[in-house]
Amino acid sequence: MSVYVAEAIGTMILIILGDGVVANVLLTKCKGQNSGWIVITTGWGLAVTIAVYAVGRISGAHINPAVTIALASIGEFPWHQAVGYVVAQLIGAIAGAAVVWLIYLPHWAETREPEIKLAVFATGPAIRNPPSNFVTELIGTAFLVFGVLAIAANSQLMRKQGNVDFSPVFSTGLQPLLVGFLVWGIGLSLGGPTGYAINPARDLGPRIAHALLPIAGKGDADWGYSWIPVIAPIAGGILGAFLFRAAGL
Repeated sequence: MSVYVAEAIGTMILIILGDGVVANVLLTKCKGQNSGWIVITTGWGLAVTIAVYAVGRISGAHINPAVTIALASIGEFPWHQAVGYVVAQLIGAIAGAAVVWLIYLPHWAETREPEIKLAVFATGPAIRNPPSNFVTELIGTAFLVFGVLAIAANSQLMRKQGNVDFSPVFSTGLQPLLVGFLVWGIGLSLGGPTGYAINPARDLGPRIAHALLPIAGKGDADWGYSWIPVIAPIAGGILGAFLFRAAGL
């Protein structure tokens, strides 16, 4: 399997499980309707975990253009592969969103509010304030990339007294789980203002799918806001990568 196919599959898994939990919580007559923010953030954390376990050994499981661009910006990933990764991630996100639409097909007509249907696919601010929304997404993604780099660095150097090397256990066995916990924590702590896209593909791909799919009673895709969960995570990812390097961790 090529790294690009792996990135598409990993991102598709992320969106199926991530947008899927949002659909379960928000759409009318779903079993999980109104189960709340903790369920949504837990679902997204698990979605990241499973996606990283699935394709991490093949592509590194960036599953996020902000991560790909951040790693390339500090020389940890080749720029000539970055475009292919980003395109694959976007394709996977669109495909994953289409699967979620299909799974919840009877519930779109039952759900009257167009804004709830869009919220299944894409993020939106609790209070629309573009400068503040931008800063929130920037900080959240900076924290994500800083945390991912810290987890990876520590996982590769895990030793105990007697110089027993546990790094393979942590890097291949536990690192995806820790990244999932990181995303879960970001959602619980920082996700309230904007819904924490922290991933351009996670927001843009499903927003495109929302615009293209024959969703009963849908409204517009709120393209006026859509630039924030794309540009802010890219800027935040680069910031997080450079802060990690500057900290010398």
